[in-house]
Amino acid sequence: MNVKEVKLFANDIRRETIKCIGHLGVGHIGGALSIVDVLAVLYSGVMNIDPADPKKDDRDFLVCSKGHAGPAVYSTLALKGYFPMEMLLTLNQLGTNLPSHCDMNRTPGIDMTTGSLGQGSSTAMGIACGNRLKGYDNYTYLILGDGEIDEGQVWEAALFANAKKLSHVIAFIDYNKLQLDDFVANVCPLDSIPAKFESFGWYAQDIDGHDVEAIAKAIDNAKAQGEKPSVIVLNTIKGKGYHKIENSASNHNMNISAEQVEEALADIAAERAAIEAE
Repeated sequence: MNVKEVKLFANDIRRETIKCIGHLGVGHIGGALSIVDVLAVLYSGVMNIDPADPKKDDRDFLVCSKGHAGPAVYSTLALKGYFPMEMLLTLNQLGTNLPSHCDMNRTPGIDMTTGSLGQGSSTAMGIACGNRLKGYDNYTYLILGDGEIDEGQVWEAALFANAKKLSHVIAFIDYNKLQLDDFVANVCPLDSIPAKFESFGWYAQDIDGHDVEAIAKAIDNAKAQGEKPSVIVLNTIKGKGYHKIENSASNHNMNISAEQVEEALADIAAERAAIEAE
């Protein structure tokens, strides 16, 4: 993996995510920006995918269960050539193929419709089971929010994955410490997420979710152990990249003015200059 190229790709994703949400004027900025780095790693050669053939049978699958982070996924897909870049400016508008939450029936490259939190965990396990029955050696990647794992359905899916030895499932927890309207610790404390998953029979790792090298290494570790479903807890910052809103409980779904868009893009441009200078 070319670390610098992946960092620049993540920077591109952040820029396009801000631009498409900013064009609409409102959106789920915080939780979209916090998953950008894992998306950059996955779509920089980790996943077996083909933008020219989005439905390739033996592809790796991505289920973004926190479907409100769709704008970050859309930006990634557009940058990879799944659809024209200008389509990003139709986000959540009448007649769009880029609805607010991920929709597999509307958007090329989206593998599962999500948005009702928790349900992506179950559908990811179904995908993994189905692919194994077909004899494929592909992986199913699942992105869950930290507030989302309050849902009991997530833990039912975790039990199922262990029971069926779904070793080709790799889940990421976007642990940005915030949910819709408050800090996770104030709503329903999670304590040790890795320990919880380990008690359900999963292989667990806990890393810096904005360190692309650490993300890539954790994925390699997950594949190397080869016996259990894997979870990678990504310690992230909600709103990462737009400094003014980072770690703010109000950035889950927020209005964003033209002036704020310019402010955010300036932050992202400064980050890009720093990466290029490395």
